[in-house]
Amino acid sequence: MAGSSKKVIFAALVGNGLIAVTKFIAAAMTGSSAMLSEGIHSLVDTGNQVLLLLGMRQASKPADRQFPFGHGKEIYFWSFVVAILIFAVGAGVSIYEGIHQMLHPTAIENPMINYIVLGISIVFEGFAWYFAFNEFTKAKGKWGYIEAVKRGKDPTMFVVLFEDSAAGLGLIVAFVGIWLAQTTGILIFDGLASVIIGLILAGTAIWLAYETKSLLIGESANRQVEEGIRTIAELYSEVEHVNELLTMHMGPDFILANCSIDFRDDLTAIELEQAIARLDSDIKQKFPNVKRIFIEAESRLALNNGGSGN
Repeated sequence: MAGSSKKVIFAALVGNGLIAVTKFIAAAMTGSSAMLSEGIHSLVDTGNQVLLLLGMRQASKPADRQFPFGHGKEIYFWSFVVAILIFAVGAGVSIYEGIHQMLHPTAIENPMINYIVLGISIVFEGFAWYFAFNEFTKAKGKWGYIEAVKRGKDPTMFVVLFEDSAAGLGLIVAFVGIWLAQTTGILIFDGLASVIIGLILAGTAIWLAYETKSLLIGESANRQVEEGIRTIAELYSEVEHVNELLTMHMGPDFILANCSIDFRDDLTAIELEQAIARLDSDIKQKFPNVKRIFIEAESRLALNNGGSGN
């Protein structure tokens, strides 16, 4: 998963960096507000890819005394920062520039340069989007696309896909805005396109922030993982009942599990220790992402009467 994410991010980083430079040159030569907004958009996307790579690097750091469960949540933090940057910088500057252009419209010079740059950008963004979409399709498995975004624990995959989708829509809007301003002579169409691009970025940022917030706070493992852990435990003859199971993702590939189990009362201390050790091993073998498991031997009656599981 991490390897696929890095490939997608590197591809987007190179593409957006080259496109950003080209758009800024075109904006300087033509004076187009929409093209300037697109340049800012690509520049923000380039910075975002750098932040995602930083997050992946930080998340791979081993556990230490201060962070005993590792640094896996770094990737969630940086993904949330990316959403904030898209909203504050990308959307904010684009909307400001668009409104300024609508209040003080200026003619677009050499519009053909814009069309050429936008056409090349659409091709590059199309390739980047297809690559990200293809990797996301592989990663989602049997889930639907919306379900994969909601249940996925690696935000880097859908962050890049969302960015590329927003970039594609922005290019289309910029093309239409510049064309309308040129053919009708109504210059506010150029500024209006810039505002619409900003709104697209704002919507993308809000959705990304919403999807990464729960991961940052501490989202549980998917239901199939939790049900699988319960099933494994209930198959043990030493287990009377699984009282409570609490899970949390400490990173895309790190699940922390806490399990309260009512074991048979006739077990000796050695038999109880052996059962817990085997259960720990079986769960980790079935679900490799479950890195740490804490199993608490607790009677069902004590739990119902106000034990630590409540």
